[in-house]
Amino acid sequence: MRMRRLALFIGLGVGLVGSAIASDPTPQLSLTVYNTDLALVQDVRHLDVPAGRTRLEFKDVSADIRPETVTLSGNGLAVVEQNFDYDLLTPAKMMEKAVGKQIKIIRTIPGTGKETAETATVLSVNDGVILRIGNRIEALRDDGIPTRVEFDSIPENLRASPTLSITVDAASAGARDVTLSYLTTGLSWKADYVAMFDEAESSLRLQGWVTLTNKSGTSYKDAKTELVAGDINLVSTEQEYWQREQTRRNSNRGAGMGANNQESIADYLLYSLPERVTVAENQTKQVGLIDLHGVKAVKTYEYRAPYFTSNESPEHVSSVLKFSNVERALPAGIVRVYMHDDSGESKFVGENDLDHSPAGSDVAITIGEAFDVTAQATLVSSERIYGSRTRYAISYAFRNAQPKPVTVDLRQSGLWRDGKVDVESLPSKRIDANTLGWSVPVPANGETVLTFTVDTGG
Repeated sequence: MRMRRLALFIGLGVGLVGSAIASDPTPQLSLTVYNTDLALVQDVRHLDVPAGRTRLEFKDVSADIRPETVTLSGNGLAVVEQNFDYDLLTPAKMMEKAVGKQIKIIRTIPGTGKETAETATVLSVNDGVILRIGNRIEALRDDGIPTRVEFDSIPENLRASPTLSITVDAASAGARDVTLSYLTTGLSWKADYVAMFDEAESSLRLQGWVTLTNKSGTSYKDAKTELVAGDINLVSTEQEYWQREQTRRNSNRGAGMGANNQESIADYLLYSLPERVTVAENQTKQVGLIDLHGVKAVKTYEYRAPYFTSNESPEHVSSVLKFSNVERALPAGIVRVYMHDDSGESKFVGENDLDHSPAGSDVAITIGEAFDVTAQATLVSSERIYGSRTRYAISYAFRNAQPKPVTVDLRQSGLWRDGKVDVESLPSKRIDANTLGWSVPVPANGETVLTFTVDTGG
């Protein structure tokens, strides 16, 4: 089906019913994007508004706008009424709105090219279009005969794009800045990092990117963009809560960002992108975040033991990249680590999640398992003292098949706050209330056995 063209004013940005846009219609657009599938849109227009009541139409607003969050401000303007029309103009919608009304059916006769026109009344559009043409009832079908439909007009509430109309009462006529603000879903951001690690120099280059995703149903052109790190509390239904929670988990929850452009508001951190960006509808855009050179870094080995138990066979320890985050806070995201091989070519060696890291914090990224460094635990004895309080004697055999010595950091969990070490072959340190730590040196092509006895407390 094909509609004949109708004279219809469809503008970009803002239309004023009964008035014209001022000489500078270019929007001053600002986006504040949260990491929970939420954004604040602020659209500033310079408009020439007549005195009295006028309807302003904001076209191409987000299809996912939350209408209850809309605010409009301007010198001498009072808001009377606002409507959000999101019933979009399509052939199917036109036919649906024509039920009970008359339309014109035009068919082209094959072979001759002659057109025939009939006036029809639309009876139903349920699983197809049912028409009354004169004294007969007919189903409009695709039978190979070229057919088009003509409508007399477009229903008032059908729009070519989502449109927010606001009726205002102006105390006086004149040009002024008008600011439209609203919250919308469908906009989100996350951070990703690439780390090029030079083991010989004990340093890395860290590059970070912000990925903006726009599924809000409209485009945002030349927008001043700020990113908010932190979880905003929102009132929602249970379904909305779990949808948002899933989005948050999938987008790797972000927090504070670059110190040079970093601010704070309430208990959140803001980061301003250095240039205005255009984010098209259904687009994912990446913008540079950081590029740090010469960051001091070291590759270490780590073995985590959540319980006091024996292992039947040796287990590979984890390979961990550690560096000090001195210069700036980093938002949570995925870090992908590369190293140069013996020929100088870059090779991907692993990736992992980075939690929010304030400036000055130490960062540890587990990138995989060490092929030739292992640990094997042996529970020597277990003695129940009383209640849940137990004394364990355990040994860990660390083996290194590399031609160079390594150090393995053991992290032993399973203690209570008042737990303590009775005997140990190497000195330990308290990592947190439940965890003890040992740094175990292992010689090249050799083995080191760590033994200790602990009272778990409780």
